[in-house]
Amino acid sequence: MSSLQSTALARVQPSATLAVTAKARELKRAGRDVIGLGAGEPDFDTPQNIKDAAIAAIQRGETKYTDVDGTPELKAAIVAKFARENGLTYTPAQIHVASGGKPVIYNAFVATLNAGDEVIVPAPYWVSYPDMVLLAGGEPVFVTGEESDGFKLRPEVLEAAITPRTRWLILNSPSNPTGAAYTRAELLALADVLRRHPHVWVLTDDMYEHLTYGDFEYTTIAQVAPDLYDRTLTVNGVSKAYAMTGWRIGYAGGPKPLIDLMRKVASQTTSNPSSISQWAAVEALNGTQDFIAERGAAFEKRRDLVVSMLNQATGIRCPNPEGAFYVYPSIEGLIGKTAPDGTVISDDEVFTSALLEAEGVAVVQGAAFGLSPYFRISYATSEAVLEEACARIQRFCASLR
Repeated sequence: MSSLQSTALARVQPSATLAVTAKARELKRAGRDVIGLGAGEPDFDTPQNIKDAAIAAIQRGETKYTDVDGTPELKAAIVAKFARENGLTYTPAQIHVASGGKPVIYNAFVATLNAGDEVIVPAPYWVSYPDMVLLAGGEPVFVTGEESDGFKLRPEVLEAAITPRTRWLILNSPSNPTGAAYTRAELLALADVLRRHPHVWVLTDDMYEHLTYGDFEYTTIAQVAPDLYDRTLTVNGVSKAYAMTGWRIGYAGGPKPLIDLMRKVASQTTSNPSSISQWAAVEALNGTQDFIAERGAAFEKRRDLVVSMLNQATGIRCPNPEGAFYVYPSIEGLIGKTAPDGTVISDDEVFTSALLEAEGVAVVQGAAFGLSPYFRISYATSEAVLEEACARIQRFCASLR
């Protein structure tokens, strides 16, 4: 009997972050004391004004199909957001709304990639980028941002990766999984390379835009290099800053010809995002933004706690990220050591499995993000939980011989 699975699907892997979260839930249901630090999801609730807007939309009967890629009201709110916060001018016809950031990115790839087209994916990368490229028929080309460079892509590395087949460069700042964020100067240096290669488009994933720390000044590439505006898709959403992960609204601004193609994809796949979620997103973007800074301050305290405690763990080195709510510590100092049960820590996958088994802490192995030997922690949970998790990690590392 021939395989049920398509050739395209056979090229991809299930999401490692979702797998870790599912495993942690399974162990909890079985009675294990497990702390799950795998999910990239704020523990804060959706603000009340946003919930109220959704309830009001239901009461008004806003429960029908909408335009395929967003209501006029939501597109107007997104246009205003881009102008207010990023200095970017778009018309509603240049805005695409979908059921989360993932479909926005996937629609762009399906709309533009032919077999063999290349997409430059800087590692460490969000787990879904390469697999979405593969599903769309393209080829991910991995380039590494080394820890010594703050996990960021250097211009000469980008230059060396570009070929005549390159269609897209993906930029993610602040980054999932490292929290690394590009400065204006770093973006300008990458823009200098891109100017020499006019066939390369830029997909910038700005989902963690509002989660930067200290005096870091956030910018996005079309803002600092306006001459790249006509070949940049600026992707964002309401999931992280507004604690609306389950509402499933992502959006992008870009050149109208590209947006038209993405709408065509959506018209034959998902159709419109939830009408209720769209009204909630209108309020998120147009309503008070005061809570963002308050929650950002809480995330910054959590970051400082986690970085400090992990750097006190034997064999772990934890860089201090500029944004998002992740840390990406190195376990280079633990490779080759043996756990009390006899497990040899040969790589980050073994480390994360042994840590879960011994101490009930679920984290994601660096291999899932394209750079080992590291692991990712999401610190989008309470300080008390993080303190306990880091104490368990310290205890596990101290037990290795």
